[in-house]
Parts: sequence; structure tokens; C-alpha cells
Amino acid sequence: MTHYMPDPVPLYGPDYAADPHAVYAKLRQYGPLAPVEISPGVSAYLVTDHRAALDLLQDPATWAKDPRLWQATLPEDCPVLPMMKWRPNALFNDGDAHARYRSVITDSFSLIEPHLLRQQVAHAADLLIREFAATGETDLVTQYARPLPLVLFNALFGMPDHYSPRLVAALAGMFESTGSEKANNADADFEQYVMELVSLKQGQRGHDLTSWFMDHPAGLSLEEVIHQVVLTMAAGHEPTTNLISNSLSRMLSNPDYYSTLSGGALTARDAINDVLRSEPPMANYSAHFPRRNVRFHGTWIHANQLVLVSYHAANTTPDGLPADSIRTDGGAHLAWAAGPHACPVKQPALLIATAAIERLTSHLCDLELTVPRDQLSWRPGPFHRALAHLPARFTPITPDQAGVTPWTSSSPSPSTPPAATSTPKPNTSAPSAPQPA
Repeated sequence: MTHYMPDPVPLYGPDYAADPHAVYAKLRQYGPLAPVEISPGVSAYLVTDHRAALDLLQDPATWAKDPRLWQATLPEDCPVLPMMKWRPNALFNDGDAHARYRSVITDSFSLIEPHLLRQQVAHAADLLIREFAATGETDLVTQYARPLPLVLFNALFGMPDHYSPRLVAALAGMFESTGSEKANNADADFEQYVMELVSLKQGQRGHDLTSWFMDHPAGLSLEEVIHQVVLTMAAGHEPTTNLISNSLSRMLSNPDYYSTLSGGALTARDAINDVLRSEPPMANYSAHFPRRNVRFHGTWIHANQLVLVSYHAANTTPDGLPADSIRTDGGAHLAWAAGPHACPVKQPALLIATAAIERLTSHLCDLELTVPRDQLSWRPGPFHRALAHLPARFTPITPDQAGVTPWTSSSPSPSTPPAATSTPKPNTSAPSAPQPA
């Protein structure tokens, strides 16, 4: 039987970034699955229906996560491969291997006490706010939402504070660079950072995620430890950045949210729930491959054909409320995916985003956007829903003024022992981190 895919609809470029809803409306005309192109010459099916998405995500007997047969059909320099190619980690494996890797991540994160995580977020937030608090203006994406998860991860994985600028610069170069040389240099910088982290923890365990990964009963090899570190940092960075910035953009442009900053009814968590339902930080992902030719919700799909889930398109409002209405319960959404590969650290991610927004708005209580929300620019790409910039202004604050400021508030730094000036490099190459396509 011949399976025919209609002409695919591009999920990249400025038109899609500017108005994804118009693209999703076009895709829904195909039914629950639609043909898309995620990069020139790279086609896939995109699930746009909530019920179909759940059927796929909750059926590992039919759908595999291992992409190796699919990726063998692509050129080595294909721009989506950094986000999609196989690695020995929790994202790209099934069955026992997946359960083993996932248990390392979930068990290790469960050792972080929520009140201590909140303190660490406050510490990271204060470090960043100090850099622009006296200027009265900032880009809340590049100066706050994007570096904050990395400053935090630097501490959670057990590196001293003075390493965090290196991590921030490396990941920023990988995500923001348009030139391949700069991106390659940033990737090399990230690899070196991970190697130094693992080298440090090989000789000096601590109360941190890297040490817990290494000592977990699953018995990860050094290579597997490195891959879980890279996955957790990279997979945690982009969604958390977008969740913080997308939520702030809504709070600062909607009076119902903005009043929250001076005692209104709605909270940062309400803004986060609203974003998770109507503008999820990762719009399309959950790459799956059918183990055999299959007819799925009316569409024939080849074995090993790439099928993605659109959390953005599949999110529903079963009570009939308009898509842009404010809801305090978050509504029905798939922003965390579902099934065996659902986000393993949902609660820590929610705490991080909420605490980051609350810390910022408590210090800068009169924040306002300098550009209307409908004129903000969005980064192109098939996977994320990500603001390029979020310019804002506020009344400047300085170290010598009265009251609580980022310079006077107590947010203890994680007690990580200083690294040696020179550490042995393990005899393993760090994998490249996922990069945006």
C-alpha cells in the first residue's frame, strides 16, 4: 500500500512565529493530523487534536521514542538533528532503558527541598536584578528570563557561583547565534563546562544533582551521567525561560494581572497557568515514530515516520471559554505532555517560574512594558513559543536606598565548595546540547 503525504505546511519562518494560530487553523483542516515541514526538506505529521495527542502519548506499544532509523535518512548537518537525534538519555529511549534514566532524574530532583529551591531561585534572581536595577530599564528575556535558569542550574548541579557566567554565555551563544562558527564555539564552551563539572564531582561529591546522578542505584556510566546532565540543563532551560517571559508579558500587558503587583486578585501562578494552556513554552515536540505502518485517527503513517505533538494546537477549553480568556485553573492542556514521557520535573519547574516572577515583581513593583504586547517579536522555529525580547521600564533602585533591594535581601548562596583551578578531564566527550532549529 502506498502512503501519500500531502504538501506539508512549514512550521518555521517569521510568518509562523508571528501568528501560529493562523497556521494551526489551516492545519486543523486536515483533521487530527496534518503534514508539516519542520525544516526545509524535513517533513513530519503534527497532531493537533487533544484526544489524538493523548492516544499517541499514552501508547508506547505503538509509538517509539528512539529516532535512530529516522535520523539515518537525514544528512549529518540537518539543522533539526541537534534537537532530535538519539542519545543515551531519558528522552530518546523506551522501556527499561527509559525507566532507568528517568528514575535518576526524578529521584535526584526529589531530594531538593522546595523551600531550599525557592531560596536558590531568589539568590539567582537577585544576582541578575542587581545588574540592571539602577538603570530603570531592561530586556526581561535576555537579562532575566534566559539567564536565570542557568544561574540556578549552575548551583543545583554543584558548581560555584563564579562558573555561572560561563554557562550563561555558552547557552546564549548556542540559542542566539546565527553564525555557525559562533554557535560551534558556544557548543565547545558548553562541552568544556560539563566536563569540568563532572571532573569536579568525580573527586568531590556534594549535595547536588550531579553527585546524585553519579551515586544513583541505577549505576549510570560516566557517559550516561554526562548525557543526563546535558539533557536536564538543555531541556530545562528553554521551556523555563519561555514560561517566565511569556507569563511576564501577559502580566505586564493585562490590567487584571498587572493589578496583582499591587494587591490584585490574580497571581503569578495564574499567569503561568494561562500560558501553559494558551501559549505553552514548547509549542510542538514529543517526537514519536510508529513501530509499524499504522492508521491513526484516519491517517496512514509509515513505520519510523516522524510524528510530533502540538501542545499549542491540542490544548482545549472543554467548557467553551474563548481561547484567550483568563482562567485560574489553567484549563485542560498538554504543556507537560502526558504518558510515560511526561515532564519528570513538573513541580520544580512550576516553583522555579513562580518564584522567579514573584522575586522580580517584588523588587520592581512598577514594571511596565515599553512595547505593546501585540508588537513584541517572537523567535522563529518549529518547537518553541519564545519571545525574542521583552523590553520593560521601572523606577530605578540603588544599593544605598532604604528598604529591601536585591543588594540587601537575604538569599543565601548554595554552599558549594570552590572548584580546583585545574581538574582532570574525564576520558569521555560531552554530547552536544540540543539547539533550536
